[in-house]
Amino acid sequence: MTHNLKLKKPLAFFDLETTGINIQKDRIVEISVVKALMNGQIESKTFRVNPGIPIPLESSLIHGIYDEDVKDCPTFKNFAKTLAQFLQGCDLAGFNSNRFDVPMLVEEFLRAEVEFDIKNRKLVDAQRIFHLMEPRNLSAAYKFYCGKDLENAHSAHADTVATFEVLCAQVERYAGVKIKNDKGELYEPVQNDIEALHNLTASKIVDFANRMSYNSKGEEIINFGKHNGKRVVDVLAQEPSYYDWMMKGDFPLDTKRKLTEIKMRMAFGRK
Repeated sequence: MTHNLKLKKPLAFFDLETTGINIQKDRIVEISVVKALMNGQIESKTFRVNPGIPIPLESSLIHGIYDEDVKDCPTFKNFAKTLAQFLQGCDLAGFNSNRFDVPMLVEEFLRAEVEFDIKNRKLVDAQRIFHLMEPRNLSAAYKFYCGKDLENAHSAHADTVATFEVLCAQVERYAGVKIKNDKGELYEPVQNDIEALHNLTASKIVDFANRMSYNSKGEEIINFGKHNGKRVVDVLAQEPSYYDWMMKGDFPLDTKRKLTEIKMRMAFGRK
């Protein structure tokens, strides 16, 4: 594999698989680096990592890495110096890397007490380029699925009609198209069936502000803050004052209503 990028220093593309998305609490379980050199050549390394904490099932279902797979692997601290040397003098690139991968990697190096300064590194995030050059709005969807330009965009009627046409086109376009689910099984996500479309697009919604969501077992979990990823019923049971804090806080009424419904369900012995 070679490349045609114009480089002044090596550019290290990297991606992380982790126990979760909390930068402070979660840990890396795999890191892969593809280093583009100035001469057009490529070097790559992949490390499996023992995170030192259990890998939640919902994370394992996404990346396919389970506790058993990493129990004999080195911890990040064990190979942090080797990784830092491999990345020495490199700029960094990834997909959504500036919001997640770079902060997570820096945090891991800090915990390992290994110097990894990014001040003099250029950071390139391919996702930002993708979103900039390929807008993900209704006009773009209308053009892609229906082959037409959206006239009078942002007028309620025009946008509503366009959305109707887009959905009809999506149902037709993806009829019979199968993809793999979290378990690696083929399934047909887009069907001409409203319940199926609901399950595809809204099944994880607890409250519309997304302060809570459902985990892989269908249980409500907190989606932010210090209790991120914890079951709502566990948080309310272990920290009763959390309910009052949210009810008095600057949260949408819908969020407060859903939280109250969960609390009332607990009061009647139904979890």
